[in-house]
Formats: sequence, C-alpha cells, structure tokens
Amino acid sequence: MESDVTDADAARARSIVSELGVSENVRLSEALVSEALGLITDQPDTVDLKIATAALTEMRDAYAMFAPFKRERKVSIFGSARTKHDDPLYDLARRLAQRLAEGGWMTVTGAGPGIMEAGMEGAGRDMSIGVSIRLPFESGANSIIAGDAKHVSMKYFFTRKLMLIKESQGFVCLPGGFGTLDEMFELLTLTQTGKGMPVPIVLLDAPGDPYWLGVDTFVREQLIARGLVGAKDADLYTITNSCDEAARIIESFYANYDSIRFVGNHLIVRMRQGPTDEQLADLNERFGHLALTGGIERAQPFKAEVRDDDKLDLDRIAFPFGMRGYSDVVAMIRVVNGYVSSS
Repeated sequence: MESDVTDADAARARSIVSELGVSENVRLSEALVSEALGLITDQPDTVDLKIATAALTEMRDAYAMFAPFKRERKVSIFGSARTKHDDPLYDLARRLAQRLAEGGWMTVTGAGPGIMEAGMEGAGRDMSIGVSIRLPFESGANSIIAGDAKHVSMKYFFTRKLMLIKESQGFVCLPGGFGTLDEMFELLTLTQTGKGMPVPIVLLDAPGDPYWLGVDTFVREQLIARGLVGAKDADLYTITNSCDEAARIIESFYANYDSIRFVGNHLIVRMRQGPTDEQLADLNERFGHLALTGGIERAQPFKAEVRDDDKLDLDRIAFPFGMRGYSDVVAMIRVVNGYVSSS
C-alpha cells in the first residue's frame, strides 16, 4: 500500500523546501518532507516513531561521513568479529586489504574486532572506513579507526548494512557467523533481483578451509536442486583461497566495464571500450534473450544522462530489459571486460 500524502502536507513540504533554498532534487526533497509530515500526522506509537527518527538520523550521519569519498573505489570486507590475530584468516584479510589499498581501494568494514580489524590493519587508517554497530557486549570501534572522521556508529543493523553495501564496488566475505552469512546472502539477493548494482562478490577461504565450499554445496544441493534459485545464480559469487586471486577478481570486474544505468525500461551498460561488430554480434547471440524487443545495440548517451552529465565520455550498449536474469547481466559484464585484453 502506497502512502497517502495529503494536499496540505504536500503544500507544506513545498513551502519548507523552498524556504531552505533547495535547488537540486527538489521533487525528491519535497517527497521526503511530505512523508515525514504524514508520518507525524499519523501519530504512530512511540516505538515506531523512535525507529523512524533514529534510522533517518543514522542515514544522514552515514551519508555525510561517506560524502568526501564518493569518487574513491571501495571494497567491503565481511567476516567474523571472533577471529583471533593468530588465525590464518586474520592474516588473509589483512594481506588482501593491503594489496587492494596499494591499488587505490579503500576498505570498508564494520569497524569491530576480528576480520574487520584485520582489514583495517592491512589497509591502514587513511584507507579505512568504519561503520560500527552499538552492542552491549562489544566495546565499540577497533583501535585503528576509533576517533577517525571516517567512522560512524549505528544502532540498527539494517541501516548499518545499507551503508556497508551501498557505498562499495566490490565485496569480500570471509568465514563468519550469522551476521556474516546474513550480509553475504543479502548481497546475493540484491544482485540477483537487481535491487543492487552488479558487483564482484568473492568468498575467501583460508587454504584447506572448506567453509565457503560447504555453503556452496548447500546452495547447489538444496537451493538450486529444489528450484529455489536458478543454476546461474551460483555464478554471482566466486570462491577462492588466494589473496591475489581475490584482488584480481575485484579489479578485473572494472577492467573495461564502468557502470550501468536504467532510463525507462532501458538498461545502459557504460564501458571504456565498446564492442566491435563481431563482439556485438556475439553479445546478442549469448545475451540477446535479455532484451524485451530488438536486441543489444550501441547507444549514444540518453537524454537523462546528458541532463545529469553522467559519464558522457564512455561507450555504451543498451537494450529494453525485462528486469529478469541479472545473473546473465553479470556474466555479460565479464564478457565486456574481455574487450580490452582482446583488442
């Protein structure tokens, strides 16, 4: 059920937004104020109002913290807070973050101990961003990020998880408990359903440790076998026990591919080097089923992209998309990334 914003709330919202001097995203700003006024008018109970207020406060704080780093490449590292310093997984996470930091990637973690601390230790304070959760049995942020402007503390897991996922272009999951599995499966769900952008997702095991292989077996023998997910959905993640391979998977995902954008029902894939005629024919043969009508075509920037000055210098392909088959979209991106090396 969609919310019912009254004409009076809408008028008040327009007045408030105008008074604040907002000049960008005016309609969205008016809608946000209208919904806030409508929520207050609904007179929800105290708990509901507290949750809404705290969530909005946390999102505002996190947006402000991340804002200076919008153009920086970021990788989120997930894993257990209980991992000890002498555990091979700790060293694996530390070395991976260090390797990525040397390539210009910032590391985003939950700012706690264990794998989170290992990632920040490897990346270093300057290349680390922390989004911690306030829990009665944890002491707060680890010593690497505590007191840094690139750290925000949150009350709710759902707002924390939003920020850990929303801001990054790559993800690495190391073994962990319920929280790590929750983060990993939400990542897969967002990518599978198109609620999140296509991203590289790496499941990193220590050599000889079958943790993620066990999860993969469950996915294949229970979820895929029962028809609960598609067989191609297992291609959304890659399992490895090598830091170098994990870093290569993250970096190679952007070897040529840059980003996607939706304009109407068209999916636009932006890249540094577009396909040749032969490559375009191959894309249509392999992925043309994704197009509702016609096929995959080269494209000039759409009017909405021009209006927003959105990556106008990049090559593009586009097609009318039925919003199904996102695992094939990820597979297509991997093909697109081969154009640079094959040129």
